[in-house]
Amino acid sequence: MPYRTLRQCVDDLAARGQLARIDAPIDARLEAAEIQRRVYRAGGPAIYFANVRGCRFPMVSNLFGTIQRVRYLFRDTLDALARLARLQADPADLLERPRLYLKTPWHAWHARPRRVRSGPILAHATTIDQLPQLVSWPGDGGAYVTLPQVYTEDPDAPGLTHSNLGMYRVQLSGGQYRPSEEVGLHYQIHRGIAAHHAAALGRGEPLPVNVFIGGPPAMTVAAVMPLPEGASELAFAGVLGGRRVPMIVGASALPIHAEADFCITGYLEPNRQLPEGPFGDHLGYYSLAHDFPVMRVERVYHRPDPIWPFTVVGRPPQEDTVFAELIHELVGPVMSRTVPGVRAVHAVDAAGVHPLLLALGSERYVPYEPRRPRELLTQANALLGQGQLSLAKYLWIAAVEDDPALDVRRVEAFLAHVLARVDWTRDLHFQTETTIDTLDYSGPGLHRGSKLVIAAAGPAVRELPRFLDGPLGLPEGLGLGEPRVGLPGVLVLAGPAYATDAGAVERFCQRVDPAAPVNRFPLVVVVDDSEFAARSLENLLWTTFTRSNPAADVHGIGAFTHQKHWGCRGSLAIDARAKPHHAPPLVEDPEITRRVDALAAPGGPLHGIV
Repeated sequence: MPYRTLRQCVDDLAARGQLARIDAPIDARLEAAEIQRRVYRAGGPAIYFANVRGCRFPMVSNLFGTIQRVRYLFRDTLDALARLARLQADPADLLERPRLYLKTPWHAWHARPRRVRSGPILAHATTIDQLPQLVSWPGDGGAYVTLPQVYTEDPDAPGLTHSNLGMYRVQLSGGQYRPSEEVGLHYQIHRGIAAHHAAALGRGEPLPVNVFIGGPPAMTVAAVMPLPEGASELAFAGVLGGRRVPMIVGASALPIHAEADFCITGYLEPNRQLPEGPFGDHLGYYSLAHDFPVMRVERVYHRPDPIWPFTVVGRPPQEDTVFAELIHELVGPVMSRTVPGVRAVHAVDAAGVHPLLLALGSERYVPYEPRRPRELLTQANALLGQGQLSLAKYLWIAAVEDDPALDVRRVEAFLAHVLARVDWTRDLHFQTETTIDTLDYSGPGLHRGSKLVIAAAGPAVRELPRFLDGPLGLPEGLGLGEPRVGLPGVLVLAGPAYATDAGAVERFCQRVDPAAPVNRFPLVVVVDDSEFAARSLENLLWTTFTRSNPAADVHGIGAFTHQKHWGCRGSLAIDARAKPHHAPPLVEDPEITRRVDALAAPGGPLHGIV
């Protein structure tokens, strides 16, 4: 049966050997987070921290640590949710396969939130300073809620129907916040809460906000789902959770989830911001301190015997990687119905998700002419207008007709397919002076950057070199060397530190002849450490796409501009060196590492788990 509470979920996982209990005292500052990272990497169980130093509330992490566990958590509802998604994308499917939808009305009933007058969440009150003070990385600006469910409503059309439930990070302490009276709320400009906040500011009013923590796992998944604007996360949670979501009305300015473990109620004060951060984020770097809205805290509630769930983000893969996999399973099959011609998309986790998007489309325009990207460009523009896909910085798109077996999730093979076919004189399409992910510091400022679409259609035009088998013809005196083959057709070079010679890559491209041997590699990536970048696919993707802004850092041998179109006749070169304006990468605290090593040693509570 679906879980009504987080406690039910935890007990079920424990009974099935999918949860380990740690009774030894664990510090919420850095120690719990490092344990979580290690357990996730080991493919381990959920972890229940029964004894949190200085806090009376237990914590749990890694609930969503494997896709197998996630499928188990929602074993009774995933198929029904997938059928509803197909039906919404293509109502005709009901006529074609009616037997699949016999129980659809019952599942649709679960999508209706249920108004109630009371619930377990209102049983007890506490204060912000009594909550678990989770700090994940040494440079974090304070303690954070890392699995919050932030609930708001449209001030111009209030009610459950026009609500938004999103996962926007909440800073509980540190900075300039008044202790236990204020918390920071960081949201990205494209999210649903942003529209609600803008409406409240337009009315000159505070925006009421409720932050739920815990409750059934369906609520957590609903908060991270990239639903279309106007779609209800509460409805999604009801279908995924197999029961209508009970919302208490009248206890605060906004409804409260009756089965949450904790709830922070308050409001965003009009036109008041304070520095929020730094915070170790999912790109593998710190997002730095910037002014974000301040939430004035009114009440903090908790249910009897509550549990504080948390996760840790950082350089992928982390637990949020599994969220992305689940999202792909749920919405991937209907993408072709959403954007005509698109067969599949994949936001590459190893590259930080938003920096690199791969897509497979159809190329059906003017079939009697030589094949080249035409319809693919229409599809690429449509994808960049779809919700969180709009944050993609590099979009590589290929035509399915060239290889029907091509799989966007086999990243190395997909990149090789494109590099064997791409024509750098025509197949590069930039968008400059646009928005990028709030957490991406590769651009010239917060939210600011560029995008690059790389489209390929037609037969292969080159053989991709896989080894260094002769001189490359690299110019001397630029400090570029230590060549490695990162992938078929991808040459990785070490360059001088950007702060020492910012223009080295551009001058390299200017000095190399388009006929030089290096041009056998269609893509050249210049990094600080070529051995590290070429050591694995994950290292190459992370370094290349998190440390470059297309408009500033993409260069080319034999570059030209014709009718505002930029291209190159030789190799494309990406300057993926660390720049002075980039955020620092995440590094663990050596002392905490030693403490966790001791916990994992024979006889320790983590022995055999990590």
